[in-house]
Amino acid sequence: MTLFPDLFIAAAVAFRVATLAVSIRHERALKRAGAEEHGAGTSALLAAAHVAFYLAAIAEGLWRAAPFDAVSLAGLLLYGFGAVLLLVVIRLLGRFWTVKLIVAPDHRLVEHPLFRRVRHPNYFLNILPELAGFALALHAWATLAVGLPLYLVPLVLRIRQEERVMQARFEGY
Repeated sequence: MTLFPDLFIAAAVAFRVATLAVSIRHERALKRAGAEEHGAGTSALLAAAHVAFYLAAIAEGLWRAAPFDAVSLAGLLLYGFGAVLLLVVIRLLGRFWTVKLIVAPDHRLVEHPLFRRVRHPNYFLNILPELAGFALALHAWATLAVGLPLYLVPLVLRIRQEERVMQARFEGY
């Protein structure tokens, strides 16, 4: 019996809890400074979808007794890519990064090349690789096939909301 699934699950959950703590700290500070939240319902849907995806992949992975093999390695690498990109996005956005759509009165548009080349890198270079990698690492094929398309529904809603907010806030966005 391999320890891979248990260790991977524990590390992934710990990583997500740690980033959530950063988000909560930023959110509180932003709101104290007069920031406004947009799309709270969509944020709640996204959070529920994220937790549901993780729980489904964990249950499926443990049920399958996912071995550590080439598929798991590919999933682990994809997950790692997404995790590293999340840290990059958090660093680039600084105190403005949260898991919610919050705009501060002094919000500034980040013009780093990553944001110029990839619209919404947090979603396309972090969340989607993270979820796909998590499911692959655990051989959670049903979760990947059903859960990822379902996750895309609130994600597309969030992207559309964010586009509207950014266009209204920043001229030439």
